[in-house]
Amino acid sequence: MPRTIDYGNLMHRAMRSLIQEVLNDVEANGLPGEHHFFITFDTNHPEVKIADWLVDRYPGEMTVVMQHWYENLHVTDEGFSVTLNFGDAPEPLYIPYDAIKTFVDPSVEFGLRFETQEDELDEIDLDDDDDEEIVSIEVEEDDRKEADVVSLDSFRK
Repeated sequence: MPRTIDYGNLMHRAMRSLIQEVLNDVEANGLPGEHHFFITFDTNHPEVKIADWLVDRYPGEMTVVMQHWYENLHVTDEGFSVTLNFGDAPEPLYIPYDAIKTFVDPSVEFGLRFETQEDELDEIDLDDDDDEEIVSIEVEEDDRKEADVVSLDSFRK
C-alpha cells in the first residue's frame, strides 16, 4: 500500500492542540475579558466522564459553556476536567479532546468544528476519487463581526 499524508488527522491534531493551549492559558490565568467557550462533545465517547443523569438527558452530544462560573479546570495532553454548574448543582466533567465536536468563542467569533468522514459524506457527492479524504475546517475570527470560512478545498490544484 502506498504511503500517503493524512491531512485530515494532522489538521485535527493541530486543532486539538490549539484547544489545549487555550485551556492551559485559562487554567493558569482565568478567562480574559469577554472570552467564553461553547464546547460541544460526544457524550457516548468511551473516555468522557459525566454524571449518569447528564448522559440520560443528553444522549449523543452535549454543549457546555465556560463563562461566569467554572472551577477545578485541569488540562492534560489527552483532555480536560472542569466542574460546571447545572441548575445550582456543581458537576465534575472530563472531556477528552477526541470527543470534542465544536469549540467556539463567540466573543471573538472564533470556532472550530471537527467533522467525521460520515458527516463529510452527508454533505458532499464524491466522484471517481471515492477514497479521497475531504476535510472542512471553519475558522471564524474577525473584528467586523463577519465570518471568514477557510476550506482546504481552496488550496487544492
